[in-house]
Amino acid sequence: MGNRFAPGFWSNSPAESSFYARVWLYCAAASLSLNLMSEENPVEVDARGLDCPMPLLHAKRALNAMERGQCLRVLATDRGSVRDFRVFAEQSGHTLLASDEVGGVYRYLLQKN
Repeated sequence: MGNRFAPGFWSNSPAESSFYARVWLYCAAASLSLNLMSEENPVEVDARGLDCPMPLLHAKRALNAMERGQCLRVLATDRGSVRDFRVFAEQSGHTLLASDEVGGVYRYLLQKN
């Protein structure tokens, strides 16, 4: 059984992170509500090296330019971004599909609602 979340979705192999399995499981369950094109080619914001609140501000700007249903992948190194993205998703109505930290890089996958 092939899946569209093969290694490379986050540029890591499944062995490097359990994030792969969580993303695949969540997206498999939610695949009817997500746009296939958005899942495979999310918009990406690289906010590594930026301090709070810049990763979230860059993500908000990207989301404002996106269509409903598209996915946004954010890379950040700010530890405070974990709480920021969780609270932002709850308050904004966007869906935080997944989040993880590997090697000091925090990764988020959001779907615009």
